Amino acid sequence: MPPRRQPTARQARLGAELRKLREAAGLKATEAASLLGVSSVQMSQIESGIAGVSEERLRRLAAHYACDDQELITGLVAMVTERKQGWWEEYRGVLPNAFLDLAELEHHAGFRWDMDFLHIPGLLQTEDYARALFSYMNPDLGNAEVDRWVEHRMRRRVIIERPGPTPYAAVVHEAALRVKVGDRAQAVAQLHRVLELSDAEHVTVRVIPFDVDGFGGAGSAMIYAGGATPGLDTVVRDGPHGTVFVDAEAQLQRFRKLFRRLEAVALEPECSRAFIHRLTKEL
Repeated sequence: MPPRRQPTARQARLGAELRKLREAAGLKATEAASLLGVSSVQMSQIESGIAGVSEERLRRLAAHYACDDQELITGLVAMVTERKQGWWEEYRGVLPNAFLDLAELEHHAGFRWDMDFLHIPGLLQTEDYARALFSYMNPDLGNAEVDRWVEHRMRRRVIIERPGPTPYAAVVHEAALRVKVGDRAQAVAQLHRVLELSDAEHVTVRVIPFDVDGFGGAGSAMIYAGGATPGLDTVVRDGPHGTVFVDAEAQLQRFRKLFRRLEAVALEPECSRAFIHRLTKEL
């Protein structure tokens, strides 16, 4: 199989996890390559996600690395064996790769958390809201391209709308609920959509009001996707140079604590629903 020209975030993550295991075992890349009977170049390609690895080879490496974390190994095996192309591949070469990587990450996630302070989280957005937001944030986009961006965002909602949906929790600041991205009618419809979705058992929405005590901010918005084991979780944040996928354990722990801290100062789900309902009358 020829090397990939550009690995997906999921493929790159698999390679990075294999590199972490090798380094934890105190082995050099050349030593690991000899264990598989491949060249050092091939080993480098595997660890960078440019080249794939079979389940048999992955398990062999895990054994040589003395990795006894069976949940981690099972999670890595799933990343190797789950090769079915998802719906997002229809947008390959049409939308930014980060859009596709996010959709793939969500598809495989065991749970999803969102925190946002300026906008309604993407999975909760209506089509009108998403269109108004993309058009405003990217004024140079043509109508056809905006249509594709909106269509992709709407299709991402499948994870919370399909049978056997992904458990989802969001913490949203009052500011995000009050900002009229579109017109008043669209803003009210957006709040009703949040109420509709939050009525499902697997969806939890908490609101942080302006007047809450103990809220010092949390930087930019965050998407947290749960992996097969906590070590395979991923945080997605928008940085100055594009979307950033974070998987360092220390950072994952920090973001877990941050999300729990935000939940603690936010209103309880039922109080949040009542709060949003009042806002629909005020807008």
